[in-house]
Amino acid sequence: MVRQRIQIKRIDNLTARQVTFSKRRRGLFKKAQELSTLCDAEIALIVFSATGKLFEYCSSSMMQVIERHRLCSEDIGRQDKHPPHLTQRENHTHAMLAEEIKEETAELRHLKGEELVGLSMEDLG
Repeated sequence: MVRQRIQIKRIDNLTARQVTFSKRRRGLFKKAQELSTLCDAEIALIVFSATGKLFEYCSSSMMQVIERHRLCSEDIGRQDKHPPHLTQRENHTHAMLAEEIKEETAELRHLKGEELVGLSMEDLG
């Protein structure tokens, strides 16, 4: 017997819809468990049926996964508002260049005769 491809749309028959929900829910939960086991993924799956019944699967603690999701969502929101995080090496280079610019700007001002207060005779010469 060959399986036929079904059209993805709402199933009108209530009994058939409940049977399909039950079978597909079990398959979904099985796939979630397999993914967690095979790939060491942290998974939380929450499903509410049409009648409002809760079904859930979690590879660890549901609350820990939800909190982790919340924190990651906040980080993504912050990244949209700020430039992307730089690597440690880029941060170091940025700091060095910023300091060099500061020093060169101060020297240029001194050469123009600005901000001379506090300079020694050697600095002025």
